[in-house]
Amino acid sequence: MRRVIQFLKDWTLPCAICTGTVLYLTFAYIPALDGAARFFNPIFDTIFPFFMAMILFTTFCRVEFHKMRPTAWHWLITVFQVLIVAAISAVILSLGLKGNDLILAESILTCVIAPGAAAAPVVTAKLGGDLESMTTYTFVSNFITALMVPLVFPLIDKGVDIPFMQAFLMILNKVCLVLIVPMIAAYIVKRWMHTLHSRIISIEDLSFYMWGISLSIVTGSTVKYILHAGTTVSFVLVIAVISLILCLVQFAIGRWVGHFSDFTVESGQGLGQKNTAFAVWIAYTYLTPLCAVGPGCYILWQNAINSLEIWHHRKKTQTPSPTP
Repeated sequence: MRRVIQFLKDWTLPCAICTGTVLYLTFAYIPALDGAARFFNPIFDTIFPFFMAMILFTTFCRVEFHKMRPTAWHWLITVFQVLIVAAISAVILSLGLKGNDLILAESILTCVIAPGAAAAPVVTAKLGGDLESMTTYTFVSNFITALMVPLVFPLIDKGVDIPFMQAFLMILNKVCLVLIVPMIAAYIVKRWMHTLHSRIISIEDLSFYMWGISLSIVTGSTVKYILHAGTTVSFVLVIAVISLILCLVQFAIGRWVGHFSDFTVESGQGLGQKNTAFAVWIAYTYLTPLCAVGPGCYILWQNAINSLEIWHHRKKTQTPSPTP
């Protein structure tokens, strides 16, 4: 039993992905469980944002708020993101993409324009990175995305009709619920509720294992998007491969930018680890459901990379056994 527990601790993210996949397939393809699937689906959709808020609350309880300030790598990564979004938009407009070509381009765009993942500070802390710097970038990234989405999407897809201020406020509302409210709650607990704060931070990797649970839920939804994409298997595979390449490129460029200022881990996670649940919401709200396959595949790739990073970090930092 001890070995099983240790295995789950060491490989939390892959276990979460496998669990979410198996659970979804079980409930989706066993007729006797069809009623239960319909019952739990809206519950998971409702509780997921609150669960993410709780994960960030436990993370923010460890943040030294006075150390939060923008640094050079934040702006470099932001500039890169804006330039890539502009380049993809220019390609769509100049070539007049339609049909599957447009869907493919928009799938890529949603993976690039999406903000840094709310869980990025959790993984960064697990990798020994600067929690405060990563948390600051999460806020910067979400604000930049809130500006770009209502500006870009009406240009590339004429069927999208969203007033700028309406879309901006809608996105900021989501940011407020998932990021700002947990931060305010964490500040209150840290400032005035010392006993509760001590208990929360005494549980090692609490937010990381909570993220593992939420990843199971996200993976189940991802498998659903892929299986019900309403297109050919070959086209889904094309989207999956391109999202893998994009994921590798964003992690690599992020780490390359970060090494100039000794924020390699933070910059890599900031650009590579995306809020794919947000990207899926963007696709469903402003584009077409098929565009959600791109960020759906991306979440699997980014967590595979996260797992390898954590494994490598653990192997690098573990203390070797003393020689008898």
